[in-house]
Amino acid sequence: MTDPDAPHPARDVATRWGKHLAFDRRRSAHTVRAYVATAHRFIAFLGEHRGEEIGRFALLGLQAADLRAFLARRRAEGLGAASASREMSAVRGFLTFAAEDSGNMPQLPRTRAPKRPRTLPRPASPADAVALAEEAGEGAAEPWIGARDLAVLLLLYGSGLRVSEALGLKASILPLGQAIRVLGKRGKTRIVPVLPAVREAIAAYVAGCPWPLAGEGPLFVGAKGGPLSADVVRRAVRAARARLGLADSLTPHALRHSFATHLLARGADLRSLQELLGHASLSSTQIYTEVDAARLLDVYRHAHPRA
Repeated sequence: MTDPDAPHPARDVATRWGKHLAFDRRRSAHTVRAYVATAHRFIAFLGEHRGEEIGRFALLGLQAADLRAFLARRRAEGLGAASASREMSAVRGFLTFAAEDSGNMPQLPRTRAPKRPRTLPRPASPADAVALAEEAGEGAAEPWIGARDLAVLLLLYGSGLRVSEALGLKASILPLGQAIRVLGKRGKTRIVPVLPAVREAIAAYVAGCPWPLAGEGPLFVGAKGGPLSADVVRRAVRAARARLGLADSLTPHALRHSFATHLLARGADLRSLQELLGHASLSSTQIYTEVDAARLLDVYRHAHPRA
């Protein structure tokens, strides 16, 4: 691929799009990087496909065949249906911005992205979720790090937080009450409950942490006192999961799925669950009704003598 830092009119549009996503749309840094990388990849492909440099206005005259050719290239490179669908969504967003940036009404060529298979989250059992958290804590190099990992994982399962939300908590929330305010996707905040067991785990971590936890500094810190990385949490989970012989599907994010599924099974209504999870749309929450139905069917098949 051509160097994205080299002067290039179309890549300049991609750079401005990235700034628009970050500052106007308030997308996460990870999303911005991924989308802008897709835009650069698309521009480089168009240059090869058409045999010419793709200038700023060339982006406005694309045909459906151009998008289909790019999609075919990406699928040939091994991109799955779900990833290809996300990539085409990013391309469409980029082309829309390019048109608006040039003062034109966006007229996107029509082409269908691959149909994304609908996959259901795989929740852990309550016992497995707690066992994973406890094993991660016991397997840490130092006691305070073990207390930290236990607290983080219990928070994910007990309050349904995303990993990024848990690691984004500030020390200013201490001392913990029965609920905390969480900053979610796109800068939206919500109130989530904190179970007594989670409060106790966080208090134990705070008491043993050798680094100062105060003010707007992070609540959860790494071994050297800086903000805790999500990769560190994932590695701790992988190691604990392997020691316990649990399924690879039991990831930190699966703990959030488990929180939602277990609440729904205990009678929580969808609107309340939507608020607790921080979903912008109820349709995102409705998938958990399918998860719970799948769990019940699985129990039926294994338990009923004529199933």
